[in-house]
Amino acid sequence: MSDIEISLDAEAPLSKKELRRIKKGKTTLEEIQKKKAKKLAKAAQSGDNKSQPVSVDKSESTDSTATPNTTTTTTTSTTFQPAKRSNFGVWIGNLSFETTRDELTNFFISKMSIEKSDIARVNLPTRGSKNRGFAYVDFFTEDHLNSAIGLSESELNTRKVLIKNANSYEGRPEKASATANASKNPPSRILFVGNLSFDTTETMLRDHFNHCGEIVKIRMATFEDSGKCKGFAFIDFKDIEGPTAALKDRNCKKLIGRPLRMEFGEDRSQRKVVPKDSTTKHEIDTEPTIDSSNVGPSRGFQAKNDRPAKRHQPQRNDVRLTSSVALANAPRQSAAIVKSTGKKISFD
Repeated sequence: MSDIEISLDAEAPLSKKELRRIKKGKTTLEEIQKKKAKKLAKAAQSGDNKSQPVSVDKSESTDSTATPNTTTTTTTSTTFQPAKRSNFGVWIGNLSFETTRDELTNFFISKMSIEKSDIARVNLPTRGSKNRGFAYVDFFTEDHLNSAIGLSESELNTRKVLIKNANSYEGRPEKASATANASKNPPSRILFVGNLSFDTTETMLRDHFNHCGEIVKIRMATFEDSGKCKGFAFIDFKDIEGPTAALKDRNCKKLIGRPLRMEFGEDRSQRKVVPKDSTTKHEIDTEPTIDSSNVGPSRGFQAKNDRPAKRHQPQRNDVRLTSSVALANAPRQSAAIVKSTGKKISFD
């Protein structure tokens, strides 16, 4: 039989889940090692609180004369302490995907004439082996923060980086309201509910939306033969607050296990009806009278009385009918048996 050798100093292999996350680019090997170091540090601290650990040299532990019942524990001299985020941080954008953490640190050290200890934290999010194009750098003082913001538009790896205060959200577009994202129609007191189950009833709809506001009427489309729901309905609330509350409430987005499609409906009572005027307005042409004695001869000017009268064109009644109308009004031949009026001729 061959002996099996076990190395206690070797690191634990990565699990299938960790390998899968690294392959998809959701994490890196460094982040996994940091997490494991945190767990080991916490385990060591908890062990210190319970019992005093005994440090044993490796040469002594591997000695053949050591008794098998002796239990020893080893502690790490240094524990992992992640950098804390400060109130004086900057956001750096437009970074090259090849930029590393050391290059970013050396950029601020060379430009600001500071030491590495003046930088509190450098957070460079990565996706796989490359960064995501932005980073966060924290300092200890406000003077360093203002100096770093002044380096905006400076070149780093042939790209002009953009540096802004990490706590300032100036220039960002405002987020649209929840009702604006949920409905494309203007707000009204009518709520359209779609993707309903065929087993839905008006009582279910009333119980489902009753907490949003006072419901005046429910108009649910149904089949004529079975009377079941066609899959959509209109709910009339007393005011606009009812449909608005229904669009914001997450509990209203599902009914009988189906996700509902809700939008503001059209309120027909708010339509502006333009009355049609039956009487036609005739414009009366009024022209000022012009004294011909005071007006000199002008080319092309004629008085109203001297203008030739327009020829009256009689209205044409011989309007050509369309082919379909002419065919419909055409006389039809009788289908009855026509009596013969010819003479019978016989041949010898």
